[in-house]
Amino acid sequence: MTELLEAAHQRAKDLGLPYKGALLPMEAYRLLQQNAQAQLVDVRSRAELDWVGRIPGATEIELRSYPGMQPNPGFLDLLVDRLDKASPVLFICRSGARSSQAAAIASDAEFAECYNILEGFEGDRDEHGHRGTVSGWKAAGLPWIQS
Repeated sequence: MTELLEAAHQRAKDLGLPYKGALLPMEAYRLLQQNAQAQLVDVRSRAELDWVGRIPGATEIELRSYPGMQPNPGFLDLLVDRLDKASPVLFICRSGARSSQAAAIASDAEFAECYNILEGFEGDRDEHGHRGTVSGWKAAGLPWIQS
């Protein structure tokens, strides 16, 4: 686990990220399995959760709402109400961009250990323009359920 966290911390440093670390999906899953205090937050919109799928046990807090992807003004309040600021918090979205923003917001709000899950739930597009087959949580074969 120490090596995994060191790699995540180094990635964040190399990328100039304002939070503790950046994890690949399988690394995030291992951390969640081995650290009972670690918390997973899925920041995708309700529409994405309903139409694409969910991660069992994840706390679901929209960063942006569909349609229009307008910012959720209550995002930070919900984080503070639902999570332990002293425990590791792992953020995931579709591809890793919104979750990076969420990790930065949480870090600014003094959450101690914020991590972004690189590649997100669906990852990059394949040669046909479809997500979920090349990279990301789903492509790694990690637990998820169809809504």
